[in-house]
Amino acid sequence: MKHGFATMVSVVAAAWLVSACQTVQTTGGGAVGVDRGQMMMVSAAEVEQASGKQYQQVIGEAREKGLLNRDPAQLARVRAISSRLIPQTVSFRRDAAQWHWEVNVIRSDELNAWCMAGGKMAVYSGLIDQLKLTDDELAAVMGHEIAHALREHSREQISKAMVTSVGASVAGALLGVGQLGTDLMGMVGKVTFELPNSRLHETEADRIGVELAARAGYDPRAAVSLWDKMGSRSNGGPPQWLSTHPGHDTRRRDLGEYAQRVMPLYEQARR
Repeated sequence: MKHGFATMVSVVAAAWLVSACQTVQTTGGGAVGVDRGQMMMVSAAEVEQASGKQYQQVIGEAREKGLLNRDPAQLARVRAISSRLIPQTVSFRRDAAQWHWEVNVIRSDELNAWCMAGGKMAVYSGLIDQLKLTDDELAAVMGHEIAHALREHSREQISKAMVTSVGASVAGALLGVGQLGTDLMGMVGKVTFELPNSRLHETEADRIGVELAARAGYDPRAAVSLWDKMGSRSNGGPPQWLSTHPGHDTRRRDLGEYAQRVMPLYEQARR
């Protein structure tokens, strides 16, 4: 009897999770054709609000340590590139034009950059200095990170994590043990700074990123040379923050193929 009740609870919990999730289309496909539907369990507004708080905390800590926007010329360069990339986001989703975009540079030796929900972005100086990035390569990095925000990959990761944790919580609540609760801000921080993106997410961000760069007038083929530079930093493999990205050769071929696909957009933007 006890086993039967536990099974019933599991069924109820599973049914609740299915009803709580919804399939959304976060972006249009663009020229690169990224049009996968995504299962979401938390609202875009909630993730954007939590991301804004997390971002201000990170930026505030960098400011207190004297690590925020230390090099005016470098900051101006990053923001100039972002000012060309951001208007192109409307090719994938029109609401991105109304996001409260913020772009800053953090002094750090890490080869890193990220863009949270709602356009909260940071580039680490080590990425620029150590890889000696050209403007085209820097645009490839930033376009890739912006693509993660456009596709709401963090929201998708959080939703997947919640399916597991909330499922257990619902079952526990129905059995009289535990309660439902989620620290959304903490989860945003975790998926941004600790958990690597899935290979699927990286492929989507690569493809959208090269299109954003091309539309902004940056050579999309620079994504290939950028990847080669990243690979050379760790004996043919990517830096740790890229550890679950598609294999080097596979990714290089995909970047090259999609860069060629969007070359007409680049040539048109350069006229």
